[in-house]
Amino acid sequence: MQPLTVLTIAGSDSGGGAGIQADLRTLCAFEVHATSALTAVTAQNTLGVTSIQNIDPDVVVAQVLSVVTDFEVSAVKTGMLAQPATVEKVAELAREGLLPHLVVDPVLVSSTGHALMDEGGVDAYRDALLAFAEVVTPNLREAAMLCGVDVNDVQSHDDMVALARQLLGFGSTWALVKGGHFAERSLTESRAPDILVRGDDVFVFDAARVTTTNDHGTGCSLSAALCAGLALGRSVPDASRDAKSFVLAALSSAADWKLGRGRGPIDHMGWGE
Repeated sequence: MQPLTVLTIAGSDSGGGAGIQADLRTLCAFEVHATSALTAVTAQNTLGVTSIQNIDPDVVVAQVLSVVTDFEVSAVKTGMLAQPATVEKVAELAREGLLPHLVVDPVLVSSTGHALMDEGGVDAYRDALLAFAEVVTPNLREAAMLCGVDVNDVQSHDDMVALARQLLGFGSTWALVKGGHFAERSLTESRAPDILVRGDDVFVFDAARVTTTNDHGTGCSLSAALCAGLALGRSVPDASRDAKSFVLAALSSAADWKLGRGRGPIDHMGWGE
């Protein structure tokens, strides 16, 4: 069987937990051929980000074009785009029809609080890229930033749905708001709900919260898994459900790992099963 091809446009995590590294492992787990376009190089480990070198936006475009002009790409995801100019360049590629089944993970801040997008990036997402997204997959903090609201005001499932609907106003077909990192705020500490919305359609993907410090790269991995599902012909709700199940299994399998001294990686390859 010949594998399908997926493209990820994202930054490098030298610690291997998130970014391009997490995307490639996730896509491999879904048995699709992973191609990539690098947007930034980070000096990063489980304790945090210490340095970032952004890639020239034109070089990002060149990487994407080298892939899509040779491979038949079935789906594309974006992760850390790092600069507003890169967001806008990717939007131009999408406008030209070169980025099918586009999943936009609007990476703005790392799990340790380090900014991963230059000033003006939120506006670039809202004004340029989200209109071309089949699915946008922010966590609660990112969704609140994109919508200009205080994340502390998100107190219920209904608030998450309202946030998702506000995101849809920027043009995405579907919005998947991830609740895992902020479940303790008001959605109960024992549950980690993700909510998928399109118009009147609302899907709640709920699961028990896995108690572990090994959760670095969960957002990258979920969006990559969702992208792989779309490439494989699954509907957005089914691909989202599968992605949620994949990340939950990877979290559970790596729960007791001791890799690094901070927030460790998840088990993309099922080594601990």
